[in-house]
Amino acid sequence: MSKSAQYLSPSEAARRLGVSAKALRLYEQRGLVTPLRTAAGWRAYGPDQMARADGVVALRRLGLTLTQAARVLAGDPADLGAALAAHQTSLGRRLRDLEAAIGRVAALRAGLVAGEAPSPADLGAVAGRAPLAAFELPWPWGGERFELTDVRALTFIVGPLGSGKTRLARAIAQALPGATFVEIDRDGAAARTRLADDPDLSRRVADELAWLADEGATESEALLALVTALEAASAGPVVVDMVEQGLDRPSQEAVAGWLRRRADPLRPLFMLTRSSVILDFGEVGPETGVILCPANHAPPSRVAPHPGATGFEAVATCLAEPEVRARTEGMIAVRPTAA
Repeated sequence: MSKSAQYLSPSEAARRLGVSAKALRLYEQRGLVTPLRTAAGWRAYGPDQMARADGVVALRRLGLTLTQAARVLAGDPADLGAALAAHQTSLGRRLRDLEAAIGRVAALRAGLVAGEAPSPADLGAVAGRAPLAAFELPWPWGGERFELTDVRALTFIVGPLGSGKTRLARAIAQALPGATFVEIDRDGAAARTRLADDPDLSRRVADELAWLADEGATESEALLALVTALEAASAGPVVVDMVEQGLDRPSQEAVAGWLRRRADPLRPLFMLTRSSVILDFGEVGPETGVILCPANHAPPSRVAPHPGATGFEAVATCLAEPEVRARTEGMIAVRPTAA
């Protein structure tokens, strides 16, 4: 090792790259990045290794699988064209939204010059604080008003058994215009029937399942049903009941990465989960939100997904490893009837 070059530990390298240490280990296992070794045998990342890893991270953010990223880094750009085209389309949508927002601000300014005072709703719209959805909370709450003013690309809804999170999710799906609710029942047979009737949907689902398989997902009825439901959902928001239902650990890890890859502020995704793999705090980004449904049925609240934030510990105690979650799969909370 050169004494003048800077060498980073795995944790330092992961932090610099903006990924988790787990992701960095996966890159190494797949042969995408090969760290150096110190005299004591510890992994170390120098300038060349960091440049290589940065390329992997960039390709992953463009939506490529690890196998596709390996091919691109080996000099085969065949997979890159489609990824760049999709990225260009996404940037175009964001640009159009920004232009529309600029137009709204310009209209308000012109109104002020003409002596017209903007309404609170107009101000809320340009400031980004106008409620996208508002409704009275269902049982087990007492009808308190709940507003969604800041919808992220990915929002996790978390809470213990019986906390009302599924009822909240259904209410959100009903309140958000154009939203789709994906049931917890993952029926592979129904999914196959749907795919047989829709060749275009079948092609898209096959592509996504191939991506997930490349990431280590296990083929299963639950995975087929989940991917089919998400691909068939409308162009609006999607609310998914218990993402991890029926999925083993490798599949949950692959699905978690797949959902982050699909994250789109214009098509927000709400996900119920109690899995520490699906909601991995080491992988959350600025477009991630968390809503906690407390055990005491206090109104749901937003929680910043980092240690020290109000409510963070309560969220963390609701999450468990897949093996632990498997032991409680199928359990439901029942409201006791009056004697």
